Amino acid sequence: MSNSLRRGVRTTLFSLGLAIALGSTMLTATAVPAWAQQMTDVGTPREQTLVVDMLNARVGNPTNMNMYQQGVTINHGYHQMAGALLYDIDTAKGTQFPDLAAEMPIPNEDFTVFTVPLRQGLTWSDGTPFTADDVIFTDNMIRKTSALAYSSAYSSQIASMTKVDDHTVEVKTTKPTPRLSVVLGSVIYGNNFHVVPKHVWEKEDPATFANFPPVSISAYKYKDHDPNGTWFLWEKREDWQNSDVGQILGEPKPQFVLFRSYGTEERRVLAMAANDIDILTDISPESLDILRNQNPEVRAWFTDFPYANLDDPCERGMHFNTSKAPYDDPKTRWALALAINAEQASIATFSGMLRASPLAIPPTTVLMDTYHQPLAQWLTEFTLEDGYKPFDPDYAVRLGKRLRSEGVENIPEDPEALRELLGVGWWKHDPEQATKLLTEAGFTNNGGQWQKPDGTPWTINILAPADFEVQSQRLAFAVANEWTQFGIPTQVQQMQSGAFFTAENTGDYEVGSYWGSSCAITPDLFVRLEAWHKDYVRPNGTPASSNQGRYVDEELSALIDELRAVPADDDKVVPLSTDILKELVDGLPSIEMFGTSKFVPVNETYWTNYPSADNYYEGPWWWWSNFKFIAAQLEPKAAAQ
Repeated sequence: MSNSLRRGVRTTLFSLGLAIALGSTMLTATAVPAWAQQMTDVGTPREQTLVVDMLNARVGNPTNMNMYQQGVTINHGYHQMAGALLYDIDTAKGTQFPDLAAEMPIPNEDFTVFTVPLRQGLTWSDGTPFTADDVIFTDNMIRKTSALAYSSAYSSQIASMTKVDDHTVEVKTTKPTPRLSVVLGSVIYGNNFHVVPKHVWEKEDPATFANFPPVSISAYKYKDHDPNGTWFLWEKREDWQNSDVGQILGEPKPQFVLFRSYGTEERRVLAMAANDIDILTDISPESLDILRNQNPEVRAWFTDFPYANLDDPCERGMHFNTSKAPYDDPKTRWALALAINAEQASIATFSGMLRASPLAIPPTTVLMDTYHQPLAQWLTEFTLEDGYKPFDPDYAVRLGKRLRSEGVENIPEDPEALRELLGVGWWKHDPEQATKLLTEAGFTNNGGQWQKPDGTPWTINILAPADFEVQSQRLAFAVANEWTQFGIPTQVQQMQSGAFFTAENTGDYEVGSYWGSSCAITPDLFVRLEAWHKDYVRPNGTPASSNQGRYVDEELSALIDELRAVPADDDKVVPLSTDILKELVDGLPSIEMFGTSKFVPVNETYWTNYPSADNYYEGPWWWWSNFKFIAAQLEPKAAAQ
């Protein structure tokens, strides 16, 4: 890695402590043969156990796996290994495929009635057959249980489901819905429509049922967990042939999958260095630098700069609850954007290893080609109400020059190559224009500190993840520093996953380092842009399944309605999506900043055939619903010895 990053590592107490700890443990750790009969600390044979870092760190309510309840996480294995959706996503091909469904939905002429064939021969982990009754029950449960946050949004799209036979369902929608497989299946991460076993759930109140231990439908079943929520163990089903993975790919090799949280980043890195963990979900570039030097079996997505996968389908930024003053005024939001030095924020967050994006979609390779680059000229000419042009097309040029001056290797000098690597540009750092906008909005500056229009001091509290999603965590501190320097004292409130997402869904925040609506994976942007529709807005205090920023824009919602009515492969998709992106730039309900650079290393001591840049059969999305299809393709290292 670069000399500048190494200098950064040496100047932080975290990295010094980590390096010392690694140096004292690694003399024996990397010498452990993969085929040696070692045991995990939960009592399973190590060479039969795939150990995965938990995305949301320690789980506060480990005996609640009701995926429909507010504040409940299922990212500790149920979502990735035990559950299944009607349709899932192959990110390498960029296409959905049938999972619990037997084939893609068959529509009528106006896309309002669909035939959904279901996969036959599947059983739940307790041996009960999976049938259309489970799907119909789930539909009715969601529709009739208003206490579930998903109920209202679901019912606004799905009119009814009826049983045709034991393995066929007819779905009627409330409006033309050519993307039914997106409404009911995964494109990014997962989907809210989780089919549940009727024979278990029909006896319970879905609003209070804990669903523990869960009856699963995929190839793994619940085995054990830590009462403190730090680990969850899943075991391969004896009847794995009766699962979706078994039918689609065959028998998965790991006998056990252990989802484990080691706590802080330092502890997580130490665990991988000592071969106690196989997959890390998210670490910093500094940690990767040290880890790769200590354990030769560790590899990142790329073997050299930028190491991280830059095509993560979600981007990071500052999201506002636009229903709360003063963030209900676009002038306030634009002022806060122009008060940020994005170059400095990038350095402070991930040492400059970030690709900037001014649009409400991530700057992945495909989306850069389809949207960011074609919109670069429009962004350059875009003006605010007073005629000011906020876009800076030379952001990447300056940052590239700075990185080269600090010794970072493989940074191009050509401006266009730099924009391809670091982004087409971002908003100007212009405190003078920010001051003008705030003054027009009624703010005053008293001795260098801003006061709200009502005369009270303006302070900002940014909600941020604690011990997970490290880029969003670090970005919150970087932006807090920028706003504080501008005269708005800003603090960061780090929160565990349950509280963090509950605050977003219920509107119990003003500013948060979030990302939910700013995701896309294909040129058809409907799957997440649709979440900005005004119909999803709920009063603060009431959970919202989408549009957690409570943003109401009539023109934006009308454009979303137009996009909803056309098929994903229609020629109108890109022009309509472009107009939606322009509308989101104008209103700026969130300050989108950087694509997500995922430093998600793997350890090849016990398992091989992980996806990578040179083995691209899937992206490194260990926390998605399609992870079970990745895990099923991993090979034990011991078999090759």
